[in-house]
Amino acid sequence: MDALSEVLRDFRLSGVNYGRCELRHPWSIAFPQQSSLRFHFVSQGPCWIHTETHDWQELHDGDLVLLPQGIAHRLASAPGVVDDSLKSCQVTKLGSNVCEVVREGTGETSTLFCGSMALGAGALNPLIALMPSIIKGCDVAGNDPIVGPLLAAMTAEAAQPQMGSATVLSRMADLLVARLIRCWVNCSGASTTGWLAAIRDPHIGRVLAAMHRDPGHNWTLESLAGVAGQSRSIFAERFSAILGEGAARYLARLRMQLARELLGQSGMSVAEVATRLGYESEASFARAFKRITNVSPGVVRRSISGRTDMDFGF
Repeated sequence: MDALSEVLRDFRLSGVNYGRCELRHPWSIAFPQQSSLRFHFVSQGPCWIHTETHDWQELHDGDLVLLPQGIAHRLASAPGVVDDSLKSCQVTKLGSNVCEVVREGTGETSTLFCGSMALGAGALNPLIALMPSIIKGCDVAGNDPIVGPLLAAMTAEAAQPQMGSATVLSRMADLLVARLIRCWVNCSGASTTGWLAAIRDPHIGRVLAAMHRDPGHNWTLESLAGVAGQSRSIFAERFSAILGEGAARYLARLRMQLARELLGQSGMSVAEVATRLGYESEASFARAFKRITNVSPGVVRRSISGRTDMDFGF
């Protein structure tokens, strides 16, 4: 298995929330910046999306937009409609992570399927950081023969909801998001430096996959060079040339990314996180964490654990 496939194999979504929306024109919903990925699927319009960088863009029936970094944006039935309509909607939970959002009225009905999700284990964080702030599914559908039929199936399911439709839609959405990410990777070009270039390199790619698979392992420059199948000096030079930093620095940053997730989402103590990520003591982990993030792990744990998002990412 190539290194990119090995990293993508660990693709999994956590903290997934979905909302099936039936909204009567005029309506508008603001989605604040968040760390989780968001997506919106339009079963029936009208629907427009607004971001600071792209202004208003019209979405058509069957369109899907992916916002990998969860940037702030607004959905509306027409450009310029900015009054928040969520407070006038009836929100009904259909399951532990699915809800129905209805806004009554006399205007034209928009039917949407909105989702908010986190990527598990942080394995794809470097990849997500490289992706554009907004991706339209129709722009990449031609590069994956499955995307078009998936969008059509979601349209049909959302148009005529039946028993279990919420679960079926959420499963299709998981698959669709995974394939869209892979489509973007395949179409992103052959850069010579950066994370994508590194994961495609036959030697460095194996090392990245190994570090992401087991970040708490006692990796040394010698053992990483062994995974790469290169001498220590050649590996170190090649790694830095492609990624712009040494392997030790990359591994430390990866561990701290994972530490932030574990501290905030798993309820693990600082000592437990330190052990999980391969540090001999809580003190050594805390020093490394503060050196890289400029805050203590205790502060991060308290701030993230005390924050609650609105239901279903709205």
